[in-house]
Amino acid sequence: MNSCDTQSGLLPIETALERLIENSKPIAGVETITITEALGRVLAESPIASVSVPPADNSGMDGYALNTADLTDGVTRLVVSQRIPAGSSPQPIKPGSCARIFTGAEIPAGANTVVMQENVTLDGDVAVFPEGVSVGSNIRREGQDIKTGDSILAEGVRLQPADLGVLASVGLAEVNVYKRLKVAILSTGDELVEPGSPLASGQIYNSNRYILTGLLQSLGMDVVDLGCIADTREATLEALERAANIADAIVSTGGVSVGEEDHVKGCIEALGELDMWKIRIKPGKPVAYGRVKDTPFIGLPGNPTSTLITFCLLARPCLLGLQGAAYQSPIMLSVPSGFVRDRAIQRQEYLRVRFEDGKLIPHVNQSSGVLASASWAHGLAVVPPNTRVQIDDSIGFISFSELLT
Repeated sequence: MNSCDTQSGLLPIETALERLIENSKPIAGVETITITEALGRVLAESPIASVSVPPADNSGMDGYALNTADLTDGVTRLVVSQRIPAGSSPQPIKPGSCARIFTGAEIPAGANTVVMQENVTLDGDVAVFPEGVSVGSNIRREGQDIKTGDSILAEGVRLQPADLGVLASVGLAEVNVYKRLKVAILSTGDELVEPGSPLASGQIYNSNRYILTGLLQSLGMDVVDLGCIADTREATLEALERAANIADAIVSTGGVSVGEEDHVKGCIEALGELDMWKIRIKPGKPVAYGRVKDTPFIGLPGNPTSTLITFCLLARPCLLGLQGAAYQSPIMLSVPSGFVRDRAIQRQEYLRVRFEDGKLIPHVNQSSGVLASASWAHGLAVVPPNTRVQIDDSIGFISFSELLT
């Protein structure tokens, strides 16, 4: 597949994302786990409700259940014939009486409304009701949330806390999910040093290793850390082959550009195939996608901010698809600009920005090497290709909350 299919030789991000999603079919196996273990995991089935929620009509208020046929014009006095706490099985309501009932308790047969206790006056064992009582008030109907036989969640959903509650509400203690994707990560660059070691001249600390580890763990994936790989063709080939043998997918940082010390692209082509290279975005143009033998591979740029942003925009949906998750486009809001960009560039640009006084304010330094700008930012402003920006222009904004979990 030829990636150089635009006049500029760079692939639009929309096309790149479409290709990644198209090729990201589930490769993980399936396992059965308890719902207490299932947070963040991907459903491998569409569970069917065997009960309705709620299973019977119940009271939405503390109050009094009655049949409106027993009401008269004006004030009505009814004997309280039973008390119905939540969890008990009520008796049918006696004609001409009412029942003391509590929130969540089952509505007794014969009752068709609940009057909240604040609107009722007690006179011994008699409840006094005002005018204007309506049929059906304060009753939560059987199955108003879920009906027996409903498909309650779709296959491919990444389970959130509310989803676990939904599963529990229909009595499911276990669920079938895709196994955690095993992702090998490796960094290239002789200049990289691990934190805790002293820096020599020309060296920098390896932040990408920890960015990738955190991002993958937040997605519920298992990380196989192959460490930092020497800038040689031999070392790169050996690391990629090893990764392909032990992992479901491979993510690397650095080495995918065109310099003499950038070996990853050539090694991928030697060991498998390269389907895509170079995206029309800033930061992060040199992104590679292909296979090492039969193992999916994503090569990200080496500059740390480029690593973070390209992972969020491209690697994340790809890897989630491999783990069985259905693709969900991140929510992009339209927000007034608090800055000016007089120079239009040909690539789609992602600026690290914050909200200030209802507008988007960019970090003063948008260099792809300034990782602190991403820590400072609330998210990314999206500036399309060949676009100038003026104060109060509406521009796209994607919150990091949409991209980092």
